[in-house]
Amino acid sequence: MLELKNITFTAENEDGNKQIIKGVSLKINEKFVAFTGPNGGGKSTLAKIIMGIIKPTSGQILLDGEDITNLSITERAHKGLAFAFQQPVRFKGITVSDIISLASGKKLTVTEVCKYLSEVGLCAREYVNREINASLSGGELKRIEIAATMARGAKFTVFDEPEAGIDLWSFNSLIKVFERLADKTQGTLLIISHQERILNIADRIIVIADGKVKTDGEKEGVLPQILSNSACQALTEKDGE
Repeated sequence: MLELKNITFTAENEDGNKQIIKGVSLKINEKFVAFTGPNGGGKSTLAKIIMGIIKPTSGQILLDGEDITNLSITERAHKGLAFAFQQPVRFKGITVSDIISLASGKKLTVTEVCKYLSEVGLCAREYVNREINASLSGGELKRIEIAATMARGAKFTVFDEPEAGIDLWSFNSLIKVFERLADKTQGTLLIISHQERILNIADRIIVIADGKVKTDGEKEGVLPQILSNSACQALTEKDGE
C-alpha cells in the first residue's frame, strides 16, 4: 500500500512562491486507480512526488508502512515503484529485447520477450530486434514501455497520460492492453488520464484540482459526476460563444 500524509509542494516562480500541492493525504491499495482533473491541477506533480522526481515541501510518503520520503528515484525503483512518462524515451542502439530484459533484471530468452510483446498486442517477430528509436510510432513505444513494465513486476506503477500523442487506432489498442493489464497485475496501477474509456477501467477515481483532492471514490460513484460536470461545462461554454 502507498500512503501520502499531508503532502505539500511549493514552487518558486517569477511572482514568488506558489503552492502547487496543498496538503494531500491518500491511501492507495487498489489494483487500478486513476488520477483525473483539470490541467494544471497538480496530478502530474503529485505523481512525480510519489516517484521521487520532485521532493515534497512537507509531508510523508509510505510504501507498505516504510517511510520512503527521502529516498532517491533509484532507491524507490528498488523498492518496487515504476514510472512511465507521457513521451517514452528512445534509445539508439538498444533493442526492444534489451529494454525488456533490463526491466526484468535478468537476461530473458527470445521466447520470454515475445510473451511480453504478445501481451501488449505486438507481433514479436517484427519487434524483438527493433531499436528503440525514431522508426517506432508513439503507440508502439507506449506498448513496448508497458511490456517492459509488465516484465519488471513493480509493486506500484504510475502512467502519466498514456494516451498523449498517439492516434485513435493506437489509443483503441492501448485501452485493450490496459484492460488485460488490470486483470493480470499483482500490484497497483496508477494512471493519470482525462479519457473516459481509461477512467472506466479504474476501480477508484481520484479527482485532483487546485492542488487538492476534490473527489475520491469508486468508479461507479465518481465517473457519472465527472461526465455530468463535463457536459454542463461544455453547454456553458457553448452558450457563451
